[in-house]
Amino acid sequence: MLESYFVRPGTVDRILASWIGPEIERYVVWLAEHGYSARSVSRRVPLLMAFGEFAREGGAQTVADLPAHVDRFVAEWMEGRPGTRPGGQQVAREVRGPIEQMLVVAVPGFADSGRSHRRDPFADALPGFFDYLVSERGLRPGSLRAYQHHLVRFEDYLARIGVEALSELAPAMLTAFVAERAASGLSKATVRDGCGVLRVFLRYAHREGAVARDLSGVLDRAQFYRLSSIPRSISWEEVALVLAGVERRSPSGKRDWAILMLLITYGLRSREVAALTLDDIDWKRERLRVPERKAGHSTAFPLSASVGEAIADYLKHGRPGTTSRRVFFRAVAPIEPIGPAAVSSRARHYLLKAGIDVPRPGSHTLRHTTVQRLVDADFALKTIGDFVGHRSARSTEIYTKVAVAPLREVVLGGDGEEVLS
Repeated sequence: MLESYFVRPGTVDRILASWIGPEIERYVVWLAEHGYSARSVSRRVPLLMAFGEFAREGGAQTVADLPAHVDRFVAEWMEGRPGTRPGGQQVAREVRGPIEQMLVVAVPGFADSGRSHRRDPFADALPGFFDYLVSERGLRPGSLRAYQHHLVRFEDYLARIGVEALSELAPAMLTAFVAERAASGLSKATVRDGCGVLRVFLRYAHREGAVARDLSGVLDRAQFYRLSSIPRSISWEEVALVLAGVERRSPSGKRDWAILMLLITYGLRSREVAALTLDDIDWKRERLRVPERKAGHSTAFPLSASVGEAIADYLKHGRPGTTSRRVFFRAVAPIEPIGPAAVSSRARHYLLKAGIDVPRPGSHTLRHTTVQRLVDADFALKTIGDFVGHRSARSTEIYTKVAVAPLREVVLGGDGEEVLS
């Protein structure tokens, strides 16, 4: 593989002669598989060789010793290049990034510092909590991530106020934490969900003897009115503006067009789009399967001609070469499947580009728009709920509380008599 990037045999020999030569070669193979350019490879390899020699001089004897030398290597590299100081942090990341990326490939269990890594909160105090959520409560992965999200913040809060053990918990601490979360601008639904997570956690902590008494009752169920807000839908004319902003000639534009068509046509969630595989598209029968929906079931849709054309164009002319069965991929290295956050981010990008003002723009804006369009067309709530994968008909009811089209006419200058009659 090295011969593909370095023409001179002597250069390849010097790389392989390095004591971490095999690890560098394995990393180069990884870079090639993930779509990195030849220029990127040729710039990274000398840096890695320098790091290897630095680590050996510092006492490293095995590959497992390498992580302990990363910080000092980056610091000394920066000290030797004073001209880079104005952009020092960025340059340091450019040095650290390739090294840690190689260590992820070469050292089992190594986690780079370039991105946050999800941890199980209170792993030492209550090591069996997340196993309990799975084995006894039957929670799905999405729900587990929600528990992690809320409990990480509770753990950070306790550390900030100096609480070292769960046995020190007091009602005032819990109410102060909830008050702080509510004052930070979070929605009422998020605060309510966080309280629910804490109640489950506190009951388990009491059951396991980590706290002397059950404190779950301290957290009252917050009053939250499900029909207190209007869904974040936009008009069909605004949808046209969103689609008009996509540059469909580039690979990334072809991908984004296909993603937007899926969001708008079927009202899919971002994670449902990100999880689509080639096996979910039945071209012969013109069917699109959406497995593992939030409600725990699968849905099969007729494959819309426009959606099929968009996906086919991306697969033929935009999707990178890969053995993965996932449909949508990053357009730049590392070439890997996109996640739910990327799907929502692309929707947000085109909503803002179109100048559409909507609270919390993202993929759910387009999902709400699909549902509202079906409601306005007088489809039954059960039919709409099944179409978009709602777990309960109550999730669809919110779209029926206002007559959107008549109210728009009132806002635009109508007298409102038809609405009131």
